[in-house]
Amino acid sequence: MTKAKKIIYWIATIWLSLGMLSSAVVQLMRIPEGVEAVSRLGYPSYLLTILGVWKILGVVAILAPKLPLLKEWAYAGFFFVASGAFVSHIIMRDPFGEIFPSLLLLVLTVVSWHFRPDSRKVGFTAN
Repeated sequence: MTKAKKIIYWIATIWLSLGMLSSAVVQLMRIPEGVEAVSRLGYPSYLLTILGVWKILGVVAILAPKLPLLKEWAYAGFFFVASGAFVSHIIMRDPFGEIFPSLLLLVLTVVSWHFRPDSRKVGFTAN
């Protein structure tokens, strides 16, 4: 892996982790604006607790060494959450300012997954 790819991977992964962690904290704290936003999108408020817990576990999985299969599941979960939020905001015709965070997390998820080192991929065996 080239130095440039490592830099891209770590920048995307750190920003992805910070974004998922910060949104998880907001969801678990049930900040009124977050509860209102989820409700406006048509989702039940208990979903905030489920998403918050899974996001924290996903961040741990992505940052932990080894565990490549668990990382794949975490990336898949992040992709589903971010793409679901993105599409939900578009369907509700929200302004771009409300769509952008989910789009950013979606892009960061794909970039981090794409540039991950071989040691963090399923099927990798050290020689």
